[in-house]
Amino acid sequence: MPDEEVLKVGVVGLGWAGQQHLAAYADRPDVEVVALAGMEAGLLASLGEAHDVAHRVARWQDLLEVEGLQAVSIAVPTALHAPIAVAALQRGLHVLCEKPIARDAPEAATMVEAARAAGRVLEVVFNHRQRGDVQALRQLVASGELGRPYAARSWWLRRRGIPMLGSWFTNAEASGGGPLVDIGVHCLDWALHVLGEPRVVAASAVTFSELGPRGLGGSRGGTKSLAGDPSAYEVEDLAHAFLRLEGGGLLQLETSWAVFREPVDQMGMTVRGTDGGAELVVQGDPDPTGELRVFTDSPLTADGEAADRTVPVQPGRGHAAVVDAFVDVVRSGAAAWKDHDGSLALDRARVIDACYASARENREVQL
Repeated sequence: MPDEEVLKVGVVGLGWAGQQHLAAYADRPDVEVVALAGMEAGLLASLGEAHDVAHRVARWQDLLEVEGLQAVSIAVPTALHAPIAVAALQRGLHVLCEKPIARDAPEAATMVEAARAAGRVLEVVFNHRQRGDVQALRQLVASGELGRPYAARSWWLRRRGIPMLGSWFTNAEASGGGPLVDIGVHCLDWALHVLGEPRVVAASAVTFSELGPRGLGGSRGGTKSLAGDPSAYEVEDLAHAFLRLEGGGLLQLETSWAVFREPVDQMGMTVRGTDGGAELVVQGDPDPTGELRVFTDSPLTADGEAADRTVPVQPGRGHAAVVDAFVDVVRSGAAAWKDHDGSLALDRARVIDACYASARENREVQL
């Protein structure tokens, strides 16, 4: 598209994620949010007023009808990702979708196929790979200082972090799963990103649902209870996965919404290499910058001890960086669009599906 043309976008969803998209678009003078969709009338009015959005509608179908619309952000429950994305792509719109791409890989594949057929961009929000500490760890691995990475662990653990007990998050049909598909997909994405995108060839996983069905662990993002009905909690609250990587490497994932541990959230990653290791740990709300430590035997100190160190890192930009990258790709023209068709997010979905199949069938699943 011409450099002087303002990109006209719409946002579907009024929650935290949708508000992140709105704020990021507002920071770009070459973007205009012309349409906003959501069912909460009061929030629709206030956000629409704050961002001077001309078209405010309850139904996403009506948003796609807005004249001149060129791109859409999707920030709604996971079950709606594929229907909205496919409809938008078929109308010739570019799509930026919240993670996970869809409830499962077959559903995600319909989105990728629609993007390819339309010749339009489909990107998925993996905002944690944009963290400054994750980027620093990626650069460290890419530099070769750690040698060949052969084993890694990636985790995100909450003690009381079920988004809302009894909501769509804990309904298997609406969400596609629990913490493995919700925040575990972030752990998977940043880990493979850091390691240079090795292919996952097999998955072995175990999931547990011990606290959620008892109404425990549900203080994050809402206080809806199960109202005495354990069947309202249909997903796991803890997952462990063992992923075999092409070439013989290993990636372990651990993710929880609710498990008895220290009260603050913790996320991070360890990398074990032939010439050194590294560990990134983020304590508390995962927005602050974490501590990145490096362990090597070279150079040694004067006493002959390993000269381990802490690496300084810069804050990341999260959703703002994702939105910037999306807009820049769209504005760069059709030649670049074919490389942004959602394939990476589909690969992530296939790995998550394999983990769930492994846990369900009590066996290792080949990819």
